[in-house]
Amino acid sequence: LSIFCLYFRLLWRGNWFIQEKSCKILALIVSTRPKNQNGGVVNSESNSKKAFTTIEDVLGGLVKWLCEQLKKPSHPARGVPTAINCLATLLKEHVVRSSFVQADGIKLLVPLISPASTQQSIQLLYETCLCVWLLSYYEPAIEYLTTSRTLPSLVDVVKSSTKEKVVRVVVLTFKNLLSKGTLAAQMIDLQLPQVVQSLKAQAWSDEDLLEGLNYLEDGLKDSIKKLSSFDVYKQEVLLGNLDWSPMHKDPIFWRDNIAHFEENDFQIIRVLITILDTGSNPRTLAVACFDLSQFIQHHPSGRLIVADLKAKERVMKLMNHENAEVTKNALLCIQRLFLGAKYASFLQA
Repeated sequence: LSIFCLYFRLLWRGNWFIQEKSCKILALIVSTRPKNQNGGVVNSESNSKKAFTTIEDVLGGLVKWLCEQLKKPSHPARGVPTAINCLATLLKEHVVRSSFVQADGIKLLVPLISPASTQQSIQLLYETCLCVWLLSYYEPAIEYLTTSRTLPSLVDVVKSSTKEKVVRVVVLTFKNLLSKGTLAAQMIDLQLPQVVQSLKAQAWSDEDLLEGLNYLEDGLKDSIKKLSSFDVYKQEVLLGNLDWSPMHKDPIFWRDNIAHFEENDFQIIRVLITILDTGSNPRTLAVACFDLSQFIQHHPSGRLIVADLKAKERVMKLMNHENAEVTKNALLCIQRLFLGAKYASFLQA
């Protein structure tokens, strides 16, 4: 413990060479120190509460120093790579994960998750992704991963990377996150199912990577099925924030759920029409127009119902919208409204 504290003090007092070596030695000590059966530290002072707290404090201070290096490195070329290299070792420790999340460290990793080309930048990218993979095992970190740009950045990396170790650690991270909260829906929105198919077509030799790709493929298929439920769709409409989630363009969803649109005096259709009046987001307006056109096409009385609810005038106004996506889907809706269900099926979105 005394040696541990000595190297810790050198982090703040030495020059860069001493800081770098002290940091790496500390990471090595933490990763190789003996554990007792309860996961605590074995030291000369036994396992007293005081000794354990002291080690926690030192680890917390080490994490603070590493985060400072990511914000404002002591060395312009070596500061960030050294910090990431040490974190890739230290984040195996529960107490380090906790300190890192509390220090808002995840947001410091996100800018480093981007496609790389040189050997040095590839290694930095790999170790950064390794840090995210380790954090994906830590439940309190999941919320941070969900609300940051971590997932889109990882998708960009895996789409462009040819380095097997980088692809493997990203795929295994997706595997860990697939069942967490809304992350499966985010992955689908980011076109990850298509990315997985593309990756499966390549010649990989790593068994963990191949197993991870198969797991992702099956898991994403199941998630798409679950997302295509009317309850999820209803919630999206009532929140008034529509996007091109899979169910909107899925003919099976409309065929199997069209009767649900009659519930509560066509509540969902009325809300969609209200969105055309009050919505300002172009994507939301485009999806609302498209969904109305789908209802007209699939419901036997869809054209009459939408006309009775005075939707025609609202949709026609959107045909002059400045956004091309809105204009296209407003035109589709009007065509189906005028032609009726008999001919609407010939029109393609």
